[in-house]
Amino acid sequence: MYSTYPSKNYISVNHNLKIGVNIVEKGFDPIELSKLVKRIVVKGYGKNQRRKYFRFRGGRWYGGIATGDCVGCNLRCVFCWGWYARDNADKLGRFYTAEQVYYKLIRIIRKHGYNKVRVSGGEPTLSRDHLIQLLELFSDEGILFILETNGILIGYDETYARDLAKYDNVHVRVSIKGATPEEFSMLTLAKPKAFELQLKALQNLIKYNVSCHPAIMVSFSSKEGLEYLARRLVEIDRRLITEIEEEYVLLYPHVVKKLREYGIKPKIAFKPDGTIIKCR
Repeated sequence: MYSTYPSKNYISVNHNLKIGVNIVEKGFDPIELSKLVKRIVVKGYGKNQRRKYFRFRGGRWYGGIATGDCVGCNLRCVFCWGWYARDNADKLGRFYTAEQVYYKLIRIIRKHGYNKVRVSGGEPTLSRDHLIQLLELFSDEGILFILETNGILIGYDETYARDLAKYDNVHVRVSIKGATPEEFSMLTLAKPKAFELQLKALQNLIKYNVSCHPAIMVSFSSKEGLEYLARRLVEIDRRLITEIEEEYVLLYPHVVKKLREYGIKPKIAFKPDGTIIKCR
């Protein structure tokens, strides 16, 4: 399947990165990108803060979960299944308050008998006030809130972890993009040193006793890279090694197209039907 990829050096690719009405270049700072994207997908402050969403749904993940798919992200992962919504944040979605999102998700939960909820599709931490209010609304329902995040903002500001620690119904899944700074940059198009913010997120969450685990995109990683990441995780907390969730790229047609565009080949991947593909 991947033998038809163009033989193209990743470093030579010079794509502009679209974020709605703004354009940023490869090697961007995800903290600065967070500020730009937030202007497009977040309105207001406090309990009146509204966030853009493009879909609400139930699904089989985590044994059954209600999901609100938000718009906007501070990374540009080349394997992202939701890249179209991410890159057209100014055109897609509607603004919702946390209370409106809560009622949409609680209806899905009650319809299907779920006991878990999440915000996915984009990066939930971009709308901090909105996210905290969502946690508060679900805190009395006995519903586990799984916060799927790349960890960038939690790593940048440890008070984010401190605020999350106020809620015992939250579990944070920190999705680490690649095993090394170089892999991170190749996969996200961000500057390599931003890789450290993901690890810092885990460190901050553990410091404030927030339930968390690392999910690592391993489809593009070498054995040496994974060994490097394992050592880094041990330095933070040895138990993280036993809690790693391995994440593999799913080869949806639009994902395959994007990988070809960037000339990047996974070492191992899955088709949407679950068929495994190993590439040499």
